[in-house]
Amino acid sequence: MLSFDSLSKTYADGTQALSAVTTTVAAGEILALVGGSGCGKTTLLRLVAGLDQPSAGRASLDGQAILAPRADVGVIFQEPRLFPWLSVAENVSFGLSHLTPFAREGLVANALVRVGLAGYEKRWPRELSGGQQQRVAIARALVTRPRLLLMDEPFSALDATTRASLHGHLLALWEESRPTVVMVTHDVEEAVTLADRIIVMQPKPGRIFDEFDNPLARPRDRLSPAFEASKREVLRTLDRSLANGEPHQHKAAETAGMWW
Repeated sequence: MLSFDSLSKTYADGTQALSAVTTTVAAGEILALVGGSGCGKTTLLRLVAGLDQPSAGRASLDGQAILAPRADVGVIFQEPRLFPWLSVAENVSFGLSHLTPFAREGLVANALVRVGLAGYEKRWPRELSGGQQQRVAIARALVTRPRLLLMDEPFSALDATTRASLHGHLLALWEESRPTVVMVTHDVEEAVTLADRIIVMQPKPGRIFDEFDNPLARPRDRLSPAFEASKREVLRTLDRSLANGEPHQHKAAETAGMWW
């Protein structure tokens, strides 16, 4: 279980990025963080990744404080960040050096099948499209079977069709080992598509405004009335958070409305 206990971050210039964020994320849960600019989403992800230190409080995984990067925590960034001098297979297997070549080959082959890149093992990153490169990044992050996967808007630069395809590939890989996932996104539809729970954050300082359980069964039909109702509920809450409303103690009852 991942837990945040009064997690706060104030930078050297006095900017208070996060204030007393407290919540837990169950093992195997996919949690989405949404909110306006400056609400501390990426700061929170950096703290959980061990790339930065909190000013107060702590983030912990199974009771152990996260103070530095860990081998069992994977990260997928906005850009693929592949090694250009390594082939697709070598990029995916980068974190598997402790295994035998035979074991590595099997895991890599399965991961590439899952992201629709079977037969691309010997390609170079420069030979791939942006969407294909991000598929390699997803495979690389999940092939090591991390306990926790952090995602910082990894699909934001892609077109809608490619993004929807990658959602399916991500969930296919996630199903194999069910890591806990914390993802940052500005795309509410993406959050409703992927997440078991959605937290809406409020800026200045960044804090939890409201949260929603997502009861929709997978695979989720983006055209269904239930999906649209969930999407509008989150959008309406985002609108209130940006209007500097008071953080809610309970879920909103309204299921209609538009953001902006």
